[in-house]
Amino acid sequence: MSTLDAVKLRPLPDQATRLLETLDAPPRLVAHLRLVHDVACELVEWLYPVLPFDRAAALFGAATHDIGKIVHRAELSGPGSEHEQAGYELLLAQGVQEDYARFARTHASWNSSDIRLEDLVVSLADKIWKAKRVPDLEQLIVNRIATAGGREKWQVFMELDDLLDRLAATADRRLAYQAEHPV
Repeated sequence: MSTLDAVKLRPLPDQATRLLETLDAPPRLVAHLRLVHDVACELVEWLYPVLPFDRAAALFGAATHDIGKIVHRAELSGPGSEHEQAGYELLLAQGVQEDYARFARTHASWNSSDIRLEDLVVSLADKIWKAKRVPDLEQLIVNRIATAGGREKWQVFMELDDLLDRLAATADRRLAYQAEHPV
């Protein structure tokens, strides 16, 4: 019985599932992408009523952001960033439109001036799934939401902080689930 049997993970977008199958993605990578995607779904559900954005792009990005680890398998269990550009190129080579492929390249670089809210959501999901809090990233999201929605930053911060605390509280189960899958 899996660690997350009691918690039903949301299915990945069909296009992402087909890509992972076609590219023979390792089980550990698929597990990781499912977990990040599931957390991204929570973030998207919280954000969408407040601020319109490309939900489908953000969810696809969460489901494929680390796909370059198929090429750079050492980065499945160790540090590295070579998978970012490799994933972007791999997605483009598979016919994925640039607007969706970009997440492989942007998920770890949220300080760029051309970063969109969708990129920030993928970056945040890729951190909070394992309970890692990144104040600079969180503040960028707070600022975007407050500015676009005409809301007070402190109010947005409190709401986001509550959501992230709730997501972080179940990180141990997600980490155990990922560890159940071979690299």
